[in-house]
Amino acid sequence: MTSPAGPPPTGGGSGEQKRLKLLAVTACPTGIAHTYMAAEKLAQAAENRGIDMKVETQGSIGAENVLDDNDVNTADGIIVAADKDVDLSRFAGKRVLTVGVAEGIRHPERLIEQVLSAPVHEAGAVTAASGAGGGKERSVGYKALMNGVSYMIPFVVVGGLLIAISLSLGGHTDPSGGLVIPKDSFWMDVNNIGVIGFTLMVPILSGYIAYAIGDRPALVPGMIGGWIANTGELYDSKAGAGFIGAIVTGFLAGYLVLWIKKIKVPKFAQPIMPIIVIPIVATTALGLFFIYVIGKPISWVFENLTDWLSGMTGTSAILLGAILGLMIAFDMGGPVNKTAFLFGAGLIATGNQTVMGMCAAAIPVMPLGQGLATLIRKRLYTEQERETGLAALFMGCFGISEGAIPFAAARPAQVIPANMLGGAVAGAIAGVAGVEDAVPHGGPIVAVLGAVSGVPMFFVAVVIGTVVTALTTVALVDVSERRRRGEALVSTGTGTAGLEPALVGAGAGVPGAGVAAVVAQTAVRESAATGSSPSPTGPPAVSTGAADETEADDSPAEVLSGHLTEQTVKVRLDASDKESAIREMAELLAETGKVVDVDELVATALRREAQGTTGLGEEIAIPHAKTDAVTAPVVGFARSVEGVEWDSLDGTRARLVFMIAVPEAAAGDEHLRILSLLSRKLMDAGFRERLLAAPDESAVLGVLREVG
Repeated sequence: MTSPAGPPPTGGGSGEQKRLKLLAVTACPTGIAHTYMAAEKLAQAAENRGIDMKVETQGSIGAENVLDDNDVNTADGIIVAADKDVDLSRFAGKRVLTVGVAEGIRHPERLIEQVLSAPVHEAGAVTAASGAGGGKERSVGYKALMNGVSYMIPFVVVGGLLIAISLSLGGHTDPSGGLVIPKDSFWMDVNNIGVIGFTLMVPILSGYIAYAIGDRPALVPGMIGGWIANTGELYDSKAGAGFIGAIVTGFLAGYLVLWIKKIKVPKFAQPIMPIIVIPIVATTALGLFFIYVIGKPISWVFENLTDWLSGMTGTSAILLGAILGLMIAFDMGGPVNKTAFLFGAGLIATGNQTVMGMCAAAIPVMPLGQGLATLIRKRLYTEQERETGLAALFMGCFGISEGAIPFAAARPAQVIPANMLGGAVAGAIAGVAGVEDAVPHGGPIVAVLGAVSGVPMFFVAVVIGTVVTALTTVALVDVSERRRRGEALVSTGTGTAGLEPALVGAGAGVPGAGVAAVVAQTAVRESAATGSSPSPTGPPAVSTGAADETEADDSPAEVLSGHLTEQTVKVRLDASDKESAIREMAELLAETGKVVDVDELVATALRREAQGTTGLGEEIAIPHAKTDAVTAPVVGFARSVEGVEWDSLDGTRARLVFMIAVPEAAAGDEHLRILSLLSRKLMDAGFRERLLAAPDESAVLGVLREVG
């Protein structure tokens, strides 16, 4: 809630004009380029107008240059340029302008003018993006979903791997209990720890979806709602609603809390609202709603699906196997999955082991398929997702279908259909081949331990189903990303979005943010993988005089810790098109001896270009490659007189070309540092002009030395 306010104070008691003081907070989902570039642009614009400004950056290593109470008390206004949630409660009583982070990069002067007439933020208010023109960003729903998935992944990986290890090393087959671990054994303790991790993953997903929408008061109702969704006994169901139920409760909790926050309460009650009233009311309402309203249909679905499957036992084995495979793959631990699994397990005691054989073949397809997809098309996945993919492969071997949940939760529209298609194929092949499973468990582990008959066809079913899932996933995700990039390229919005963690590759079609948009996208995967960030930001070093040039000449001839040297600088780029320019740059880098395969380096860089142009605009391009075709990080720079057509979003031809190449194993902190240093410095128009004017390699390097 906001209210209008009079003009900010502009003078002291003596009649002397007071120097205006503004604050700013910048933040983006990756915490790399956007964050620091917006901070620098705002600081420069304020300095040009004689305005004091302090900027807090909320990067991937946390908040830097933090605004304290004294800063806030003496401020005339606060600009929040962010594409993620920022706590505004500390700014109560102050003019607050909230926009997308890209606006801080593109229009800092406009924001400084607008904040002086911005509404006053009131305690307990729910602030939306300003109508003054914030940056176009991902929807709140998307960012909330990804927030929940990112917190859930460690629980899936840790819980799943511990269960898999305990089953492989301490388990044995038992017709009455599947893979059984002896009670009171060491491996049973390990298994129990893993089960706790798996039990927590669903409420964690729900809780952090809610948290991203409704902030801290939504965390408790989200987590408890997720626990209720996953506990079928609470609403008379033999299976919980699983991760799909958790997504539902997470969004319900988040938006319920937002609605409650809008209710006006007396001032004396405001302090207890977020810590007592809202959590209790939201938790109670959501819990009862799920038990009495949502839970009953889930129980009904479970019972009727079981009856329906019972009537199909005499039908075609191919049809029954396909249907069971579809159900197993749909919700991975939810009511539909559990219906199929318990149906197959229940028939084992009657002597019919073929139905369980169909289920056993379908069970590992989802995690194996999603893990394989991360290996087939690495560029579509973040480093964290690729690591999760490896864990999913391991879990799939032990019949733990939940290993695919992080992928399904992040991209349900692409992953769930792919899972179902692969599961149906595996179930149908197992059905027509008459595969039997004597224990209520699935995956290759049951075949290895001798519980499956028809082992060769069992593995054929699993392999084909896995490949179908992987290829379908890659195709659907690729189509989805191409469509999203196409929409972004024709968008007329004025900002940029929080970038999807799954997409890697610079310049995936985000308009409006200029240099920042592409550099930030380049950093998404490395940021997610390492949790690291660039070095703290500060005012750029600006060289404007001859004294600076003289001092530069006395310094060692290297830039960026030696990754860019005079050997990797070229004053005149001969190439006239993008592909030729990338090859010429790769050959320039090869002169350092750090490139072992020029062709592979070029191919990797071109694959990055296929994901979206690395032409940043402002006559700059930064092609890049993460590949073992190089043995150490190396950076090159070349200048084109005529400019190279690089499909830049602003239509300019690239005259300043940087190329970054890093090996797979050494792409963490150094890659981030290079990206952040370049992204900040390239905002300086004077720096770009000096690069274009430098007469030779030595002079170019002297200018580049300003980067760090």
